[in-house]
Amino acid sequence: MSSFTWLDYSEFERRKMLEVVDLFKERDTRDELGLGAVRDSFADQFFPGTSTIMTRARYFLLVAWTYQRLEQRRVPSAKFSEKSRRAETDLIEAIERSNDNEGNIGKHAKTTLKRLPSSVYWQGLGVWGIRVFPGSQSQYQRSLDRLYAQLGRHGKRKEERDVEHDDLMVPNWHAGLIPPPVGFPDESSLTLTRGEAEYLSERIQLSPLCAGSLLAELVAGRERYEPVEFAWHHPRVGLLPGKIREMLLHAQNFSELMHGAALLYNLILAEQARWNEGVVDFHTRFASWVQTLADRSRALREWKRERFWEIARTGNPRISSGTHEFINAWWNLVLNGDVARLRESPVARKLITDRELRLKKNLARIGNARAQELWNGDSGSFQLEFRWRISQRLLGDIFQGLEVHDA
Repeated sequence: MSSFTWLDYSEFERRKMLEVVDLFKERDTRDELGLGAVRDSFADQFFPGTSTIMTRARYFLLVAWTYQRLEQRRVPSAKFSEKSRRAETDLIEAIERSNDNEGNIGKHAKTTLKRLPSSVYWQGLGVWGIRVFPGSQSQYQRSLDRLYAQLGRHGKRKEERDVEHDDLMVPNWHAGLIPPPVGFPDESSLTLTRGEAEYLSERIQLSPLCAGSLLAELVAGRERYEPVEFAWHHPRVGLLPGKIREMLLHAQNFSELMHGAALLYNLILAEQARWNEGVVDFHTRFASWVQTLADRSRALREWKRERFWEIARTGNPRISSGTHEFINAWWNLVLNGDVARLRESPVARKLITDRELRLKKNLARIGNARAQELWNGDSGSFQLEFRWRISQRLLGDIFQGLEVHDA
């Protein structure tokens, strides 16, 4: 009998694997050609502490308050998993009753929810400096009995005024964590108060892991704007530091360059399925991509490949040689030939086919009628946006909160 086993010390890898599972539920975030290592490198540098499966900014506080409340009640390690799960699923109904429940995690699953908000936000809580405890959720839970024992000794010695030999108390949560409002957890919504928005803004700007990021810069700007499709379309791009503008340019070039590969992949599958409507649709979208590249031909010609890879590897030193070779090969085909002819190019089609086969082996869809049955007609064909969509939502929550006049 085989099973999956999560290693406690690898919270980052656990989070990434769970994200991969969830990505298959989102047609525009699937990674059919193995670009995820580069995509996530830029996303992590732009928006540290975020993930594609987050929904609203206030969950950063709801999770912290829930766990802190259970600590204050001295819930023992052996019972913490059960009690915390109950507390988190109870939040679902409380949020649903509120006047702001869009993005309520578990709205439909309720008590059967498999991915709790704490799991979704745990890593981000650490990156933003709200969670001080350095380990995984399971490590945290196992540490609580020891924490309670320390607190007991601390209280006793405080009574005896024996501060000279007091234990070194290390909190699990930021000492300045804003307290929950009156009525929590029975009354909960996903709207941030002004004080809560100020707190999250401060945490992002002061966290060493967020320093110099696009997220920190935009939060510091405290400026609401109409939503845009990509970060490089943001109205304040020209005012950002040069390093971030440079990274955005590389991200835009990469996103636009590789979009054609994703479209060609889906076109090949539509042809293989003899789905005429889909073939026409991907022909049209491919032609639009060709025009996009024509409009930005100068920027693409001046694109510095070595610098791009230097930035990508700064965020992820583990980018594989296969990924590097595939991207460079597509890059060469696009920039050194007739882009309009790539759609029918045997060389381009073989590159796409070989890449999928290398990644998925016998599960590859191209040339495999049985595997193609799992194709829904559009798989990963949308342009890479480097986690901008969810980050823009989180920023919007914070900016909206900053405009609130608390009673």
